[in-house]
Amino acid sequence: MAGTITALRFQKKQKDRVNVFLDGEYAFSLPGVEAAKLRVGQLLSDQEIAHLQRLGVRSKAYDRALRFLAVRPRSSWEVRRNLRQYQRKEERLTEQDVEWVIGRLQEQGYLDDQEFARFWTEQRARFKPMAPRALRYELRQKGVDEATIQAVLSAAMQDPDAAALDAARTRLARWERLDEETFRKKMVAFLQRRGFDWDAIRHALDQLAQERGSADGPEEP
Repeated sequence: MAGTITALRFQKKQKDRVNVFLDGEYAFSLPGVEAAKLRVGQLLSDQEIAHLQRLGVRSKAYDRALRFLAVRPRSSWEVRRNLRQYQRKEERLTEQDVEWVIGRLQEQGYLDDQEFARFWTEQRARFKPMAPRALRYELRQKGVDEATIQAVLSAAMQDPDAAALDAARTRLARWERLDEETFRKKMVAFLQRRGFDWDAIRHALDQLAQERGSADGPEEP
């Protein structure tokens, strides 16, 4: 049914959104920039109302996605999952709407799986070094496709021995007072969980043994 706009009111909590009233009753909300195109007294057809309602639903989902991305870069799969969780609350949000949001984010440069994979790889190398196969598994879990994973890992590939040693050093201060046998068992288990093979683990253990021995100083005659 067609309707006449009787009021346009900014929301109190979301001041960039406007509630649209048709024939004295709330009908839908829009971003302020879209509501600015409307005026009180304007007659809207059924088709125009349906279009504006869909725009209102999509804009709310888009704003949600932007807030989700503000915390850290995300993969397309992560954003889709977040929107589908929101979809359970906002029943009017369809799969077509979700894909519309994803497409708009990609067009505007807010969503790029290759950039996300690069960010994730750099963060892991800096704060949580791990073997390429473990990193590949994590990126797959984030929904990044194999071609993108391969391209990013090939460009940022670190020597496995160096990566294993970097990872081992993150636990050195925590375990340095342990006896040698306990230290080695804990370190081997830790590096295995990070996806390193035995050659890389052995190299890291040998290097740490040398460093720990040097730190103890020369033995007295």
